[in-house]
Amino acid sequence: MFGTLIPELQKAISGEGYSIPTEIQAECIPPVIDGRDVIGSAQTGTGKTAAFALPMLQQLSFETRRARSRAPRALILAPTRELAAQIGDSLQTYGRFLHLTHTVIFGGVNQYRQVKAMHRGVDVLVATPGRLLDLMNQGHIQLEHVEMFVLDEVDRMLDMGFIPDIERIRAELPTERQTLFFSATMNAKMETLARSMVRKPVRIAIEPEAPAVERIEQAVLFVHQKQKDKLLLELLDTVEGGKMILFTQMKHQANRVAEKLTQAGVRSEAIHGNKSQAARTRALEGFKQGRFRVLVATDVAARGLDVDDITQVINYDLPMEPETYVHRIGRTGRAGMEGQSYSFCSAEERSLLRQIERLLGKAVPAVLDHPYHSEEAFHSKQPAPKNFGRQNRGGRRPGKFKGNHRSKHRGKRGRR
Repeated sequence: MFGTLIPELQKAISGEGYSIPTEIQAECIPPVIDGRDVIGSAQTGTGKTAAFALPMLQQLSFETRRARSRAPRALILAPTRELAAQIGDSLQTYGRFLHLTHTVIFGGVNQYRQVKAMHRGVDVLVATPGRLLDLMNQGHIQLEHVEMFVLDEVDRMLDMGFIPDIERIRAELPTERQTLFFSATMNAKMETLARSMVRKPVRIAIEPEAPAVERIEQAVLFVHQKQKDKLLLELLDTVEGGKMILFTQMKHQANRVAEKLTQAGVRSEAIHGNKSQAARTRALEGFKQGRFRVLVATDVAARGLDVDDITQVINYDLPMEPETYVHRIGRTGRAGMEGQSYSFCSAEERSLLRQIERLLGKAVPAVLDHPYHSEEAFHSKQPAPKNFGRQNRGGRRPGKFKGNHRSKHRGKRGRR
């Protein structure tokens, strides 16, 4: 149970359908509440975000003063805008009964709303390193009042070249602070960086689960980003009926895809962090009872989702973390049943597919003869992850995109 947390947080957790903490939550929450620094090694999908978000919200809630303009009390650094947005969703979900504020800032969008939020004052700032430094240099963000500092997925920050940015950010933080350092792997370089950031830390290491995907028939379809809607409708017309869950990266995308499907006559509903708990519960019940065929979900909203008879999973967008792919497709193939997964891969997502295949230790079978196949995506030159083998690039050309998943690329049922 989450007995060490205040009633407001327990109410939010209960509303999400959780009662038992994951391993990392059970090990991380008590020392964070005690004010200890933490070095955590854990993969995505282990409940890591809640492991630091819940005790952070609790600690900040004990002081009820108004947030200072431009000066957050807690700072969470994430390597990508998608992860930053997911953390923001979690803060919204878990903190909805508390009088705390947060905002998420990242590059690639106009800074106006982000600057406005910072000048209004926030308790928790979730940021990517580049945009954070940019707004700091412009005088819109000051870090001298940060009490809690969280670095999430530091190994990915290292891979993306963000460590010099992190060093510049750290130089602006107060010496007296609580630091939580999370990385999926802890090599010598990570260890050196971690030791420079924390004091007398509690060490937590959660071993990753082995991918359990043997009963799931997987396929990847290369497609231009703008053709994904057409490919989706084609796919729904050709695969066998049943319950499907479709994953998107962002909340607005989930809404848009659900609306597109409804317009095409496919019964569907979206669930994400901006939906009320009552709306999400109604959507899930309708899905379980078969009132609609497709549940369109973000990863955050789908956590804790328990439906045993999902026949297909569709990755409309590939996840940023390969472990998330395993958790997504694991929604099907349960209770000894077989399941199917289809992943759409644009040129921009090619490197994400390589990371997934590296985790799986094999290539995801490709369907190249569908109507919206993109040679650009298939031959994208985005670099593969280090040590990724050549065997995942080749292989025989799979069969045509027709109604039966297995016959398309394994030839088990004879498509002629």
